[in-house]
Amino acid sequence: MNDICIKAGKRAYEIIQDGGFHLDRVTTYFAPATGPRWLVASGFDLTLLTNRLLGCVRATHLVGSSAGALRFAAWLQPEPEKSYRTLMESYIGATYTRADTPATVQESLIGIVNSYIEDDALPFALASKKYRLAIITVRARNLVASELKWVQQLGLGIGFLLNAIERSYIHYFAERVVFYNGPKPPHFCLRPGFRGRYIPLNEINFKYALVASGAIPMVVAGVRNIYRAPLGVYRDGGITDYHLTHNYAATNDDIVLFFNHQERIIPGWLDKKLSYRLPRADDLDNVLMIYPSNGFVAQLPGGKIPDRDDFAIFVDDPSTRIKNWWSAVERAQPLGEEFLELIESKKIKNFVEKIEIQ
Repeated sequence: MNDICIKAGKRAYEIIQDGGFHLDRVTTYFAPATGPRWLVASGFDLTLLTNRLLGCVRATHLVGSSAGALRFAAWLQPEPEKSYRTLMESYIGATYTRADTPATVQESLIGIVNSYIEDDALPFALASKKYRLAIITVRARNLVASELKWVQQLGLGIGFLLNAIERSYIHYFAERVVFYNGPKPPHFCLRPGFRGRYIPLNEINFKYALVASGAIPMVVAGVRNIYRAPLGVYRDGGITDYHLTHNYAATNDDIVLFFNHQERIIPGWLDKKLSYRLPRADDLDNVLMIYPSNGFVAQLPGGKIPDRDDFAIFVDDPSTRIKNWWSAVERAQPLGEEFLELIESKKIKNFVEKIEIQ
């Protein structure tokens, strides 16, 4: 077994070493905003989904932004495995040209969402007692709210500089807005220090929130004035919550499951180039993180995980990109089974390592 690596925060590591880990402890499954990189999580997701391994004792919170939210929205559907596979087909099969604009890319994203989520199924999704979905978006502020490319670009540039100085400055240009289903907001929204708003999902705003969460700045047009939410332009939730930015555990004995495409955990989208920007250690205490090994990545087409650059690299040859991405999906199929085997054999306690914040 060398296709996955497993690391755990302080408390999660203790639970595993004490032999007390089981999937019923997972109260939150978090999915990062990593664009096409989510495809290597597909085998892991489908293993958990088809075997119905989460939410058996109590509802599991499915928290994500952008691609993470797209993944998890499928879990609430009447036929979740079918919806998830349809999402993969639509996402991988989408093609773009040099003539595309943020508006046309948004139309494509809307088409992807409509392909795997039927309007008639929304009442079923919202009534789910097994899963609680939390879609993270941001309400753009100041220059970042503009759809004029140069104005938005200027706003993001200023935002990058401010964010580089102090992460809290990100709220001057991006307000976190979490859309959720269930009887009450996710517990992380109710913790002291949470900055943002939380809005109940309904049949009207569900798809709009999902599209907004994937509205990558400069690439996808924002979604304006979402029903029941404050007026404004909504964009990619990864701006504030790219990877882990909160302690998502409700209690000290809960586990937060996190499949990432890499070992490094990056708080916000604008932190990608800031090697010194690290998540808070306390936020990782209950995290169990799984990510692909270097050996796994080396066997993928081009020796890399699918990413958004592939759209530009293969803009004139989309068939090659599509072939490569399906190859990555096929290669990733056993990752969930590998994880389960470690749990069932109790070998996970010898395999897991501590998450170290340098």
